Amino acid sequence: MSDKRRKSRIQGGWTSASKVPTKRVPIGSKIHSTNPNDSVTDGEKKSLENGSQQKFVFEESCIKVGRHKPAEKTIEEHGIHEIGVSANGVSRICYFPDFIEEEKADQIFDRLHKELPWRQRSDVWPDGRTFLQPRLTAWYGDLPYTYSGQTHQPNPKWHPVLQDLREHLQKSLGIYFNSMLANLYRDGHDSVGWHTDKNPALGEQPTIASLSFGDSRTFELRKNPPPEENGDYTYMEHLKVPLIHGSLLTMEGALQHDWQHRVPKEYHDRGPRINLTFRLTFPE
Repeated sequence: MSDKRRKSRIQGGWTSASKVPTKRVPIGSKIHSTNPNDSVTDGEKKSLENGSQQKFVFEESCIKVGRHKPAEKTIEEHGIHEIGVSANGVSRICYFPDFIEEEKADQIFDRLHKELPWRQRSDVWPDGRTFLQPRLTAWYGDLPYTYSGQTHQPNPKWHPVLQDLREHLQKSLGIYFNSMLANLYRDGHDSVGWHTDKNPALGEQPTIASLSFGDSRTFELRKNPPPEENGDYTYMEHLKVPLIHGSLLTMEGALQHDWQHRVPKEYHDRGPRINLTFRLTFPE
């Protein structure tokens, strides 16, 4: 054996006379020479595929950074809260937990619970299936209003309690309202699912004023995901607002474009709650 070959063997094995790539790349990636004039031979490809002594490491750019769900926030403070900004504008809620004093709120709840024409209606899925809403509703307004496949007919004869509340809101907020949807949640099992009040009859950026009477319920909001999330809300912002007896919550600006909201079921004792949502509707 020649001295040259003996030396090669002592150094750790037979070596190829061909050049091998010197750049370290991720496992499974294509192998390229660091010299653009070099090419990889068929023998080298076979050697690499059969597990050559070439070592590979992960480049830092290949490490996937983990994502975390944002912390859920609760809004209890009195005042104006800007919760997001987008190309659609500013999304805003205003929360006034003591808008109506307790004794007056008690009287309002008792009368509306007994005197409004509560009715359980049906929602219609896009495929035509129907299901009963898990709550009772009543509509008052100068115009008809259509949502979820059903239409509320005009009902311009306002209950006197509702008329007083409408005038109080208009003076307090400086906004005119010509319609109101009332919801009666009979217990913690009644609810309304995720939705948005993005309706042509309400205009581009409506202000909806929501008054609550009776037992407290949690109002939830979640931000709409961008197109690349494919409808996945996992990593989007979530907010909660405890709507207490006599409180006022307004939804304003771009909120109906950029956020969804709901009142979820609660699996512990809850008494009845009445929610009045005042709005300005336009001819459809």
